[in-house]
This record gives sequence, structure tokens and C-alpha cells, in this order.
Amino acid sequence: MIRIFVNDRAVSVARGATVRDAVAVLDRELAELLGSGAAYVTDGVGRPVDGGDAVREGGAILRVVVSARKGPPRLSKDVLRRWPKAELHVHLDGCLRPQTMLELARAQGIRLPADTPDALAEALHVKHAKSLEEYLTKYEITLSVMQTAPALERIAYEFVLDAAADGVRYVEVRYSPLLHRPSLTLAQAIEAPLAGIKRGETELRGAIKVGLIVCGIRTRPAAESLELARAAADYRTAGVVAFDLAGAERGYPARDHRAAFEYAAGHGMACTCHAGEGDGPDSIHQALHDCGARRIGHGTRLGEDAALLADVIARNIPLEMCLTSNLHTHTVGSIAEHPFKRYLEQGVVVTLNTDGRLVDGISLTDEYFLAQSSFGLTKQDLARVVLNACESAFLPEYEKVALVSRVQSELEAL
Repeated sequence: MIRIFVNDRAVSVARGATVRDAVAVLDRELAELLGSGAAYVTDGVGRPVDGGDAVREGGAILRVVVSARKGPPRLSKDVLRRWPKAELHVHLDGCLRPQTMLELARAQGIRLPADTPDALAEALHVKHAKSLEEYLTKYEITLSVMQTAPALERIAYEFVLDAAADGVRYVEVRYSPLLHRPSLTLAQAIEAPLAGIKRGETELRGAIKVGLIVCGIRTRPAAESLELARAAADYRTAGVVAFDLAGAERGYPARDHRAAFEYAAGHGMACTCHAGEGDGPDSIHQALHDCGARRIGHGTRLGEDAALLADVIARNIPLEMCLTSNLHTHTVGSIAEHPFKRYLEQGVVVTLNTDGRLVDGISLTDEYFLAQSSFGLTKQDLARVVLNACESAFLPEYEKVALVSRVQSELEAL
């Protein structure tokens, strides 16, 4: 049996029981309200939880909230999982399968913080990082098992399968080849994940298309970013779709890496840039006006500068927003403070993304469920966000049109 707390009262349920089962043990009437959509459940920090989710061990805290007003019909996670989706901001080194990590670690003689898949997932799941910098330390653990070409190929292949199983039709996954040296050459570090992506796409027979984004790192020398931009351009016909700049923002301005962005753009590469997550709106301004980024990774703090917000709206600059990750990095203090809905209503091209499926402990379906539950989004709102992602993809125009048409047709058929 598992002992948890529902509305501050201890409840014991069998392993494998759902959240709805746990609520029913406490109060059957509440469970019926939950089933009808007249109530919903949150976890200990206020994040909505689906009634069909399995209860997690470790003294989980659940609260049942009876809706004070009628809102739009809420779509379950099962329904949202079947929705066609696109994802533009997710890090390969944040998306490993725990079982795969254990197998790779054993083969390479690497010690991990846990020795079972569930315990390892729990150890790597960020819950309350004090900052972006602290959040990024989890990636040091995942990267430790990603230093061989076969490991990179396998991880990329499994990522493709997992994304497709979550209803994703198109995804751009990013990583920095620099973080796999000196174990691998730059060419090996790029060709291995491209091979894994191709294997996954081939096996799934067109169910999903995947692009690879190469990231420079803000805290590393600008010369290394330029080297990566050159490498990205060399592989632009093999599956690399864009250049990005990631890493700690504060104190490491994007403008220092301008030459890398100029090279990438000058050689036909699209560019995105992490900005407005670990630092304020000036970081976004630099990404757009000094570096020529066509999308912004996160962009959470955009609203702090009204003129910049107006510029982003006027230019239709997409934001790659990551709700759960922003909670984990304390970019926002709570989901209620997140500007996602406000940006959507103001006309910003917002998209939903996971950032790191393992590290953040979520799927893209979870992120859509969180947005729906927290902001009262309608089915039409959610569909708009899905199509925003499709329309913002770094694809040739004819492929983008085909993706939008496919996803729109699937949404209309639901």
C-alpha cells in the first residue's frame, strides 16, 4: 500500500491506484465531481494533476478543488495525448530513458545517483532549483553517459520513439556537440544523433519528422560558438535545421556570440536563442537585434518591456515557452504568475514545449494539460497553440504547409 495525503488527510491506496481512486477513498462525492469536471486535483505545489494519473510514492500531497465557476470542458490527458502536436524547444540531454542511462552507465563504468529506473528518474527530476544555473547541474549527470557515438545514436533514436508515442508529429530537438568533446570529434558528435533520428523516423514510417538544432554555449568562448555554427551549416542538408545559443544568461550576453549567428544566417541556417529565462528583456533584445534570432527560447520575461513586447507581436516572433521548466528554475514563482495566457491574448505567437522530458518529469501532453487546467484554455485555444508551433517550424515552406495541413486536418477530425 501507498500512504499519501488528500486534502491534508492520510489515505492508503494500493500501488497502481489512480488519483481518482485516492480521492474516492477519502470522499466518493468528491470523486464524482472530479469525474464530471466540476472539480480538479492539484499537487503539493499547486500544479494540476489528471485524475487518471497513477499515485506516486513518497508521501504525495493532493488537493481537490471544486470549481467555483463553469469553464470550458476539460480535455483529459488521454485525449490530449491523441492530439497531433509539434514541439520546438526540447534538449536531447534532458530526455534520456532512465533504463537506458543505467545500461549505458554499467557498460561505461559510470556511477549514477540511483540504481533503479524509478529512483534515477526521481533523482534527476528537478523540483525546486533556486536558479537556472542550479537546474542545469542535472544535465551534468545525463551527459556523463552520452560520451560515445553509439550512446548518442541510441538516445536520439529512443527520443524519436518517445515523442511519437506522445502524439508529436514534428519536433526540433537541440543539444551542444561541444559537450561531447574530447570523447568525440565534432563530426562524430553530430552524425551520431542524426543517425539515431533517421533510424527512428524510418522505423515509424513518416509518423514523425525530426530536426536537430545545434547549440552554442554562452559560458564558452565565442570562437567555439562560431565553430559550431560552421558545423551546423555543413550538416544543414543532413537534418540540422538551426543554430541556437543556450546556457546561463546572466553575465554572458548573446551579443558576444554575434559572429556565430551571422555565419549561420549567412549560410542559410535558421537561428533561435535562449533569452528572457535567466535574465531580463535586454537578453531578448540582444537575441533579436544583435543576433538576428527568428525565434526566442522561453522569452518569459518579455512583458517587462512594453516596447519590446510590441515589437515581438508586430514581427510575429514565436516564443518557445516551457511552463513546467520555468517553475523549476524559478523564472516564475507560481503557475498563476506565468505570462503565457496574457501573451496568447495579446497576440504573441506562443508555443508549448517540455524543455527536458526526464529532467522536468513531464511529457508534451502534460504541458498542454497544465496550460489548459491553469489558464482555462478552450479547445480552440489549445489548437491555436499547436498550429503556432507548426507554423513556426524551421522547415522549408512547402514542408511547413504540408505539416500545418496535416495537423489541422487531424485536429478537425477529433
